[in-house]
Amino acid sequence: MYRFLLTPRWWGINLFVVLAIPFCIFMGTWQLGRFEDRVQTHDAAEKQPAPGTRAAKPIDDLLPVDTVTSGRPATATGRYADQFLVPGRKLDDKSGFYVLNMLRTDGGKALPVVRGWLPGRPGHTAVPAAPTGEVTVTGDLQASENAGTTGVDSSGGLPPGQLGMISAASLVNLVPYDVYDAWVTLQDTDATGSLRPVPAAAAQGTGLDLKAFQNLGYTGEWFVFAGFVLFMWFRLVRREAEAARDLKLGLVSDTDAGTNADTNAGTGTGTTADTEAGTRPAIATASTDATAPTDTTDAADPHVSADAG
Repeated sequence: MYRFLLTPRWWGINLFVVLAIPFCIFMGTWQLGRFEDRVQTHDAAEKQPAPGTRAAKPIDDLLPVDTVTSGRPATATGRYADQFLVPGRKLDDKSGFYVLNMLRTDGGKALPVVRGWLPGRPGHTAVPAAPTGEVTVTGDLQASENAGTTGVDSSGGLPPGQLGMISAASLVNLVPYDVYDAWVTLQDTDATGSLRPVPAAAAQGTGLDLKAFQNLGYTGEWFVFAGFVLFMWFRLVRREAEAARDLKLGLVSDTDAGTNADTNAGTGTGTTADTEAGTRPAIATASTDATAPTDTTDAADPHVSADAG
């Protein structure tokens, strides 16, 4: 009954199933691993001490920025140079902008330093001047922003002196010196109190954010796909087996069996039993109609039978 599984058409179907199910399981397992990694990094970040309780280290000792060094206090010495305003940044659900200054270090490279946050819009709010002379700053280390960072304006078209994204890739086009691929946010702002410190953000990939739960959702989708492939294979095998059984019992011809198998596999409707159920009453009616005239004639003219007697 199941010899049809060895036909060329079914070889192709079987090969697809054999390849599709392991692939779906592999992808589902991979997505689940991504989610578990995020959970582990989130737990590790929760167990780390607060940035303010850790000893500060020179900026060069903490690079490159990763999930371990992100948020660590970093120190650098130099002189403030160019200043940029970063619009569209919120603090405590209030709109404002960052005040960013480039700190030229003794090594020649410049470190972007966010001195604080101000409410309002750039150009409409007075900005405190940066300290002059050589200064040593200590701030929480942050990785360069990207297009997916909250608050980033990657559309461009900002006025001169404004910056949409704090990253070395953006700053190298605005300043004539090398820039660190990182930035720091000062927690001790100016004494006047007009600048508010910008809290350090958690490193990307360390929190249970929406993307983490997307990985969990993709895990379920891949396992569902694997189950669906297996279900459809069993469904097609059952339909084909039913058609082969009907052909063996002589209920349908070879042509009808092939048609019914294709119809059942493609639409899941219509069976040989339904076809026979529809034709048998018609055959019975035709037989009755063939004998009915003789019976009617005899019953309608009794005199003919009497005369013949």
